[in-house]
Amino acid sequence: MNAILLGILALPMLAALALWALPITLGDRLAALYGAVVSGLVLVGSVLLWQRTEGWFAYSELQPVQQLGPNARPLDAVTDVPWIPPLNVRFHIGVDSISVPLIILTALLTFLCCIYSLKITPRIGRMRSLIALLLVIEAGVIGAFSAMDLVLFFVCFEIVLIPMWLIIDIWGDDHDPAGRKRAATTFVLMTVFGSALMLLGFLLVYRQAGTFDLVQLTNSPVLGGHGIPLVAALLVAVGLAVKVPLWPLHIWLPDAHAKAPTVGSVILAGILLKLGTYGLIRILVPVLPDATVTIAPYLGGFSTVAIIAGSLACLGQTDLKRLIAYSSVGHMGFVGLGIASLSDAGMKGALFANIAHGIITGLLFFVAGAIKDRHDTSDLRTIGRALYARLPRIGALLTFACLASLGLPGLAGFWGEMLVLLGAYDPSAALPQATFRVFMVVAGLGTVLTAAYFLRLIRNLCQGDPAENPASAFAVDLSRIELITWSPLVVLTVLLGVWPGLLLHQWGIL
Repeated sequence: MNAILLGILALPMLAALALWALPITLGDRLAALYGAVVSGLVLVGSVLLWQRTEGWFAYSELQPVQQLGPNARPLDAVTDVPWIPPLNVRFHIGVDSISVPLIILTALLTFLCCIYSLKITPRIGRMRSLIALLLVIEAGVIGAFSAMDLVLFFVCFEIVLIPMWLIIDIWGDDHDPAGRKRAATTFVLMTVFGSALMLLGFLLVYRQAGTFDLVQLTNSPVLGGHGIPLVAALLVAVGLAVKVPLWPLHIWLPDAHAKAPTVGSVILAGILLKLGTYGLIRILVPVLPDATVTIAPYLGGFSTVAIIAGSLACLGQTDLKRLIAYSSVGHMGFVGLGIASLSDAGMKGALFANIAHGIITGLLFFVAGAIKDRHDTSDLRTIGRALYARLPRIGALLTFACLASLGLPGLAGFWGEMLVLLGAYDPSAALPQATFRVFMVVAGLGTVLTAAYFLRLIRNLCQGDPAENPASAFAVDLSRIELITWSPLVVLTVLLGVWPGLLLHQWGIL
């Protein structure tokens, strides 16, 4: 097991270095296929981890420990060796039922982005570098999801920063070079700001507990109470909230998505946002439990505001990619509310919503990218109406993804939001019950607003008279590569909608 985890960590990074070593012409020609093979092997390895990872946890056993009680499950694929002995930093990695689904999601979306690149190539012609950067991001994210040392988590958290900055800055919107550079710079500055706060929080934890090891920290009595632990919790929470991103720290997200290439938007929404929510679940809640109880109502409040603010922003958007980006703010607000409830149902709803958002929003950005490619813009006013008549298959897939994202029962988006609302109705006994029930009511209103803006999008973009916009009447509908790329996401959206136990069983609900 540990050989599999080490393999899927090392393979993408080594493959990226090997790809950069190839001559430019040969590398560009082989890059997409090469990336698909490498990321496909990582996907196979991550599925093997899933099969061998022992099952479920209860919220009280959320900590990543070897054995806490009769219902706790041990970490799998553990490697624990000294890394920086003078600082007591270890290369400690392992996986469990919290991290493995996110590792599979990372491997799947990276694989699909490489497949998609077989047909949709960057106009700048640097395919070799694009695929290599995607592989570096994959390695960094898998490392963060498996890290059991705070310094190792921070390093992996930061590895993805420069590659994503380059993807937005170099391969972003050709029509707005200044805009894509500004979006990339804002992304870097905000992420570095959040990372700096998070690192300060980690250092305070080390000062108090004398270790960076998550297994030891989750059993450390010195991290109870307030004082330094509360300051550390605030720093870690705000630092991770930038990555989620929670309102009002979301300001970098809409421009980053609007200017990024299609594969950049898919990776950013489907994978990178999950680093923030995973850090809240894996680090903040178990390592600083008393301080987390203190700040949880504020986290729940900001998450609830994010749900409403994201939905209202969507109602005013005229750009398809920006609309989907703001929808992510709302959906990640649900994840934050589930975590803040500190309840079993809320936490598991947050975990499920994390995975569902990655699948559904990844599909939405793929479809939005295809529409932009065919119309050379993502401006809804320029694209026009009657997508059903002009591009019927792409229009149908857009409608399907919108219905899944708004939480239609029978599709993957429903279960996470339902469990989060249930968790807010019955939060941890240590939290103010009335406050969280107000959050539940307001978040329920957010689901209505979500339905409103997605149904409005479908009406304005897909329906109508095709004669209103005949310029793209002969645009090519769904291509074979697009069908191959998007089919797994469609299947998973339906599968998790009708069989939520595929994930929930791992977490002890079904």
